[in-house]
Parts: sequence; structure tokens; C-alpha cells
Amino acid sequence: MQAATMRLNQNTLLLGKKVVLVPYTSEHVPSRYHEWMKSEELQRLTASEPLTLEQEYAMQCSWQEDADKCTFIVLDAEKWQAQPGATEESCMVGDVNLFLTDLEDLTLGEIEVMIAEPSCRGKGLGTEAVLAMLSYGVTTLGLTKFEAKIGQGNEPSIRMFQKLHFEQVATSSVFQEVTLRLTVSESEHQWLLEQTSHVEEKPYRDGSAEPC
Repeated sequence: MQAATMRLNQNTLLLGKKVVLVPYTSEHVPSRYHEWMKSEELQRLTASEPLTLEQEYAMQCSWQEDADKCTFIVLDAEKWQAQPGATEESCMVGDVNLFLTDLEDLTLGEIEVMIAEPSCRGKGLGTEAVLAMLSYGVTTLGLTKFEAKIGQGNEPSIRMFQKLHFEQVATSSVFQEVTLRLTVSESEHQWLLEQTSHVEEKPYRDGSAEPC
């Protein structure tokens, strides 16, 4: 797999039962994303620093253009489908990301998920978003190994990844995080396909994401 393959999702929409995954564009920055990242709780859970709006736009451009990153904004599927003409911004609940951490091993991706809207947590949206991203990573990006690094205090996220067959492989007292890993064997691949058989891949809008 070439690293540039990670950008293939810029024209892709993934439609599930609970979530819709769409590419992260500049339209998503000012309305919800920037407001989310002002939250001290989310900064703690995602090990992030508060950014200015200009910095957030630059970060979005990085995620869209960098060859080692792949990100989707997570929309509430029920809200998105129940309201014809609803804007993506009004349905945003979080994001899910994959990025290459070892350019000598392009089959390994680190995965992150954030359900930023408190009212949408604990309802399975994060689980479906991760499953869809894992399946996309295997099928489209050629990944066969995944890692998730999660704060030690974020027990709901740790439990979710463990339910998705990730196993804890390391603990860092310095960064106060645990590392979980999933190696996609043939049986794991089959299980993943079964879990995401309902997810439809569709073209995103007119098939062209705007340039940064």
C-alpha cells in the first residue's frame, strides 16, 4: 500500500445503521468541531491542546492532505436521515481517525474515535464508527494491524476496543495510556466483514472534496 492511499476517503461516504461517516472538510470546522475542542473533558480524553480557529483550519487541512492520515466525521444517522436537507454540521457527533505511525510498515494503522456529543455516548455510535473504519482500513487501505492508544482513565473506550477483539499490549505510566492491538487474521477479517455487512459505501457529494 502506498501512503497516498490513505487520502482515498475524500470522496467516500460510509452509511451505517447508527452512523454516517463523511470526509472531514473545512465546512465542519467552525460550527461544531472548534466548539467541541474547547471542552476540557475532550481535551483530557483526547490528549489535545486547545486551538484557535485558524489552527483548527490548518489541522483540518493537514488531515485532508497528508498522505499518512485518514479521517471521517461521524454523523448521527437517525438524525441525518430523518430530516431531509439537514446539514452535516447539525448531525455531527464526533470523528474517527486512522493514521500511519510507522512508514516502514504500511500495514499498521493507529485508530482513534471521539464521540464528542455527550448525549450520543453509550449508544453504540462509537462502536459502529470504529467497525466501519476498521473494515475500510482492511478492505480499501490494505491495513492488517491496528493499534489504539487510550488514556488509562477512559474505561468506556478501553472496554469498547476490547469488545472489538483488541488486546492490551502495553501500558505507559509516563503518558498514562494503554496500547491495545488487533491483528487481522483470516478469521478476524471474516468477523469484521460480518459486523459491517450492512455498511454501504457511497460517493460523497459530487465526488470532489474542496482544496485547502
